[in-house]
Amino acid sequence: MTADRERIDALEKQGWTMRFVAGEPRLSEAVEIYRHAGFEVSLEPLPENPECRSCPGVETDSECRVCFDGFEDKYSIIFTRHIKDGIKEGGDLF
Repeated sequence: MTADRERIDALEKQGWTMRFVAGEPRLSEAVEIYRHAGFEVSLEPLPENPECRSCPGVETDSECRVCFDGFEDKYSIIFTRHIKDGIKEGGDLF
């Protein structure tokens, strides 16, 4: 298992849900919308050189990453989790 997959698994065990990958300006817009909807938001870097699950140019149900090649630093993975009773899980109010 890669370090990136381990990080995602650890976040999911903490109650985080992976939503999608975005770059600016959609990234900031999505973060604002999720927060307004009552979610806590965490942004994770898009892994460089991920394990390939499909060949570029072949459409499958797996994760195609060919569009991000060389531009991974411009994107983030959005994770969210519910804020319970106004208190972030594992933290204080705000």
